[in-house]
Amino acid sequence: MANWNDPQPRQGFGASPIDGRTAGGVAYDAGLRKYMLSIYNYMASGVLLTGVVAMLFASSGFAVQVLMSPLRWVLMLAPFGFILALNFGLNKMQTSTVRMLYWGFAVVFGLSLSSVFLVYTGQSIATTFFATAAAFAGLSLFGYTTKKDLSGFGTFLIMGLVGILVASLINLFLHSSALQMAISILGVLLFAGLTAYDTQKLKVQYQYLAGTEFLGKAVVMGALTLYLDFINMFLFLLNFLGDRR
Repeated sequence: MANWNDPQPRQGFGASPIDGRTAGGVAYDAGLRKYMLSIYNYMASGVLLTGVVAMLFASSGFAVQVLMSPLRWVLMLAPFGFILALNFGLNKMQTSTVRMLYWGFAVVFGLSLSSVFLVYTGQSIATTFFATAAAFAGLSLFGYTTKKDLSGFGTFLIMGLVGILVASLINLFLHSSALQMAISILGVLLFAGLTAYDTQKLKVQYQYLAGTEFLGKAVVMGALTLYLDFINMFLFLLNFLGDRR
């Protein structure tokens, strides 16, 4: 993500300028809960919107025609356009614009994700979704409540993400089922770690953003971060848990 998620330098995630035991700390804790709840609400709504769009588009009959035509590249690349716009234009945008782009991203990604409903059975998609939701909830709760500073895992997780992207590109030419299985397993583990890491990072960022005009944008960007963690973990799980049609 862009530098929105690191507004001030600090020593790890553990540094906190506010003591939760003070009167100001009580207000801080209430604000933090509201901030995190807003992030989860946006994230869950985005995932739901993506799922509904994907399901409706797949069942409409147009998905097969579009995905078998050159337009499939538009659907595949369009979500990246939204992410780039949000990251590089964030500081110049109004909060309402950031929200609009987030919902637009969720819709476009739903169109590109419609292929999932054409490849896998509905039952296996539902089973994998609920398994992902349960895992995500547990991992995010761990990231929110743990006293352990997870910032040291950031570099390792980013390097792992780059490694998976490179391996996935290589496998486009090799078509190795064994490599695909390994990528899927490592992908699940990677995004499981990112879920806990990102949750703690978002929690700590609140102390620097509370009371600023940027807070509303940070909520949407935080939701996008967790949205991507959830969707990617779901897709990697589906690769080896899903039943193909």
